[in-house]
Amino acid sequence: MNKVCIVGVAGGTASGKTTIVSRIAEYFGNDIVVISHDSYYKAHNEMTYEERSQLNYDHPDSFESERMANDIRDLIKGHIIEVPVYDYTIHNRSDRTITVTPKPVIIIEGILVLENKELRDLMDAKIYVDTDADERLMRRIRRDMSERARSIDSIMEQYANTVKPMHEEFVEPSKKYADIIIPRGGGNETGIGMLMEYLKHLIAQGKDIGYNE
Repeated sequence: MNKVCIVGVAGGTASGKTTIVSRIAEYFGNDIVVISHDSYYKAHNEMTYEERSQLNYDHPDSFESERMANDIRDLIKGHIIEVPVYDYTIHNRSDRTITVTPKPVIIIEGILVLENKELRDLMDAKIYVDTDADERLMRRIRRDMSERARSIDSIMEQYANTVKPMHEEFVEPSKKYADIIIPRGGGNETGIGMLMEYLKHLIAQGKDIGYNE
């Protein structure tokens, strides 16, 4: 395999990262693999559900980032990895894993992937998705109620106690490491288009890839 291109995509909760990552994945097709930082939330089998529900999932220490970095290095070397699966409905890592094979383009996605230096140092391109806080909160409420079986009260409590303060302490400051900042998230067609051209140029330096245009 020729040079692997590592792209980091960060931003606040519900900022539109998934939308942008999906657009990148559609553009580069079979040459890309996406790995979420959320998959590497630490397992807490020693705790009850109630205890796990009170943990701060927006702090860097809640992730097994060293394992993720090691997995990325293995992919770069051409090795197959097993990515853990996190179950949001039980606030814990499941017993399953997902087999991931090496690809020319690897996207690392998550709110804190630019905060972590070990992950950041692996990246060829660092993207920060910047979206208004009120918009992010509304999106998070809709997502967590429909996809993660959470009540509005639990969502608001978590947002006030951990999400907002951790965003201000860790996520927002990581924006300074970004090569490209995309305001307004997935609705910024111009910004996304410029990002695609940038990635196309960056990746073409290492491999002649056919793109889905």
